[in-house]
Amino acid sequence: MEQRKFLEFLTVAEKLKCNTRHSFTTSGRKESVAEHSWRLALMAMLCRDEFPHLDMDKVIKMCLIHDLGEAVTGDVPAFYKTEAHRRTEDKAVETLLAGLPAPHREEFAALFAEMEARETEEAKLWKALDNLEAVISHNEAALSTWIPLEYTENLVYGESNCAFSPWTAALREMLKQDSIEKIEREQ
Repeated sequence: MEQRKFLEFLTVAEKLKCNTRHSFTTSGRKESVAEHSWRLALMAMLCRDEFPHLDMDKVIKMCLIHDLGEAVTGDVPAFYKTEAHRRTEDKAVETLLAGLPAPHREEFAALFAEMEARETEEAKLWKALDNLEAVISHNEAALSTWIPLEYTENLVYGESNCAFSPWTAALREMLKQDSIEKIEREQ
């Protein structure tokens, strides 16, 4: 890749370190989109043995790039995201990818299409882990950072996406119990 294109892409992607999400860290500050993507990729690496038949390198790539559009648009929590938000983010991704040389542009575009379709086991795992990471983050953060909607949302968020696998379904159920205990303990 030509160095200037490389740097231009990284300059835009750097905004993922600046753009915050709705979630908070254990230290009480809002987490960045980059921090979410990093831990999501780590989660994929750690569950590799649970899914030996999957292309986990592909899942990790999905984890790393899935929120690239938010470098331009910022983060909108899933429970507030509209179709208009999705179209704006999709356009941002399209614009970002257009600046990449052919092999990277095509690889990233194919990954985004696969994630959108959610038909492959890899895309299903990526989405389940993406949902699970959000619940884990909320369970780790102080209850005072939760908005009223999250008292119920944290109990059900991602259930349908986690149902594709007994392992992710069991982890989702464990996180639900952790959420219930957190609410009872901290209220």
